[in-house]
Amino acid sequence: MPDLNPLRLSATAMAAALRARKITSRELVDAHIARIVAVNRRINAMVQFRFDEARVEADAADLRLQAEDQGTLPPLLGVPCTIKENFAFPGYPQVSGLVARRKAVSDTCAPTVQRLREAGAIVLGLSNTPELCMWMETHNRVYGRTGNPYDEKRIAGGSSGGEGSLIGAGASPFGLGADVGGSIRFPAFFNGVFGHKPTPGIVPNTGQYPLPTGQMNFNCVTGPITRRAEDLWPLLKILAGPDGVDPLCRSGALGGNPARVQLKKLRVLAIRDDGRRTVAAEMMQAQQDAAEWLGTQTQGLEWLQPQGLRHAFGIWSALMHAAQPAPFAEQLGQGRRISVLRELIKWPLGMTDHTLPALALAALEMVPMPTQRFIEAGCALKQELLAALGEDGVLLYPPYPRVAPRHNAPLLRPFGFAYCGIVNVLGFPSTQVPLGLNRDGLPLGVQVIGAPGQDARTIAVAIALEKEFGGWVPPPDIAQAQPRP
Repeated sequence: MPDLNPLRLSATAMAAALRARKITSRELVDAHIARIVAVNRRINAMVQFRFDEARVEADAADLRLQAEDQGTLPPLLGVPCTIKENFAFPGYPQVSGLVARRKAVSDTCAPTVQRLREAGAIVLGLSNTPELCMWMETHNRVYGRTGNPYDEKRIAGGSSGGEGSLIGAGASPFGLGADVGGSIRFPAFFNGVFGHKPTPGIVPNTGQYPLPTGQMNFNCVTGPITRRAEDLWPLLKILAGPDGVDPLCRSGALGGNPARVQLKKLRVLAIRDDGRRTVAAEMMQAQQDAAEWLGTQTQGLEWLQPQGLRHAFGIWSALMHAAQPAPFAEQLGQGRRISVLRELIKWPLGMTDHTLPALALAALEMVPMPTQRFIEAGCALKQELLAALGEDGVLLYPPYPRVAPRHNAPLLRPFGFAYCGIVNVLGFPSTQVPLGLNRDGLPLGVQVIGAPGQDARTIAVAIALEKEFGGWVPPPDIAQAQPRP
């Protein structure tokens, strides 16, 4: 039954098929486990496995689906998923790519993970991250490097790179990620799927390691990565709301509803680049096609070029530095500051426990910068964009200057991440949307950004773009994958 191929279905479609008894949870779980087994040796995206437990939970879900009234069933009962390894999951490691934590096992459950499980989702396993979740390529000294399912020689993004790779590979319908500088949107973009960075304060960050505190809790947000756009809002509703711990997440209200957003009443704004880092022609063309089509469905299209975006990296760095409660070198040493110079000397000899990006970030943190000037520039840029968006605007903006680069290449061009990072420190919601593949078979895409609190609006636009441009394009080997185990 090709229409019920588990490796192509959204979580929403799976839940509906389960209730209609057109498929069983055990079939869904087994199909995704088979897919993980088939691809994980190549992409190294899943690093902790729950296959036996997932099968037991699937059998229990099937019994409930047969015995209970559908009105009492949790919304995701029997639907498989995956979780980023830096979220607490009882009985499983919470290493976050740090060698010093390789024996750390969680005895608690992050509220967001617990909410997904209470909604009936079945966790297949935990996915890889960079060291302490602070780089745009997923690689660490504990679990190794994660590859892209469209070309394993290319990066899967970070820090939720394992999630993005699994979902792009068809090995999971959705996953849980976190984003402090693009960590949901980079993996979604590079792996050709959807990701949503919510407005700060909607979803609690409790239960992550490292745990964002203070102002960092504003910059870092938790959100979903999905193969289909229709899953973003239902998952956000499940994840949202106070947990009594996260001080920023105080309101249970999630404003709006994508189903009620009328495209014809929106204005579309678009920015081609940040004025400093050139965007590849194929990326610009994909964005232009999406923007021009949206312009025909709305009140029109306007191209902008805010000068403040030229300072995106400086603004992000300054606001992150101001928000960081402890130096990164101290975090790498688990409370005891490492000698960055010593570890950098040891790195070429393979004698350090740390990755080069982590050490470079720790070194960069020690370089003096005009923090106050960039903080003021960030405030001015935020006000300019808020004025442009008004009460009815959405903004299209590239997530990165080019498609997924080869492994280690971002080290040579380290500032491109600011295309996503600037959105974090300004506090805007952003939905990453795939826009097909380029001539080399690599995903293209665009960010849809809204004013704070306008998450429903950006997700509604993502759904519309998926219908027009096709959304996730499965890797070629999905066509040969068996629809059922």
